[in-house]
Amino acid sequence: MVEYDVRTLQLRILGNLLAVDKVCREHGLCYYIYDGTMLGAVRHGGFIPWDDDLDIAMPREDYETFITYANEWLSEPYEFVSYETDSSYPLPFGKVQDASTALIERPHLPYLGGLYIDVFPIDGVPENGLLRRIHLVRYDILKKAVYMAYRDPYRHGKGPSSWIPLFCRKIIGQQRLQRMTRRLLRKYRFAECQHVCVFDDGFRGVISKEVLGKPTPVTFEGREVMGVEHADAYLTHMYGDYMTPPPHDSQRQHCFHFVKFDQSYKTIKPTPTLPKGGR
Repeated sequence: MVEYDVRTLQLRILGNLLAVDKVCREHGLCYYIYDGTMLGAVRHGGFIPWDDDLDIAMPREDYETFITYANEWLSEPYEFVSYETDSSYPLPFGKVQDASTALIERPHLPYLGGLYIDVFPIDGVPENGLLRRIHLVRYDILKKAVYMAYRDPYRHGKGPSSWIPLFCRKIIGQQRLQRMTRRLLRKYRFAECQHVCVFDDGFRGVISKEVLGKPTPVTFEGREVMGVEHADAYLTHMYGDYMTPPPHDSQRQHCFHFVKFDQSYKTIKPTPTLPKGGR
């Protein structure tokens, strides 16, 4: 873990968001600021003060278009990265990163890229409660398997604790697990479902599509971006009494392992603590 100024990081990744906003407006793509980013817009007019993350979400069809064309449409130094564009990428959703910076999130998940914002697909879910629960549990299992496949298998030593990560990596395979996850997420089409989900949010992420509504302008750090149409219903569903900040000991940060604001990840040579990664 390194120490870094959270406000400096926030203002850098704000540039990522504005670059995405510009692309989506120019090419007619739907996106929402999401999760804690939407909460920060309503409660703080921008970032939650201690937050070092920024999340957006796109309906699956828009997300797929974004995957295809993002690196053609985004202006430098911004780029989109996902497992579809980089086989070493360890997550089942994408990021827009600033290629003029460098970041490793966790030492045991050693992907070297730039300061990023998360880009989540929004997918449909079954209306039947039991089928929905099974669907989300299957995703949770696959998500853990993907994590194990990319994680340092010897994080806890070379004994039995390494067997499951090695099985996921060597026997099932990283790319196979990513493809399995993608097929599961795409099983229920966004356009045909009444309820949808950002699967990384788990069961609480399931929400009526009517609550999301149309992307609606919202002020974030003095700039206009797109948020959820029915913000109060969305934030109440996600956080309950969302206008009351959590106590200090519940104010979470990523506490990144490695951060460089003034050096591109592309110029950093791999070492045992800075492995190869990125596009």
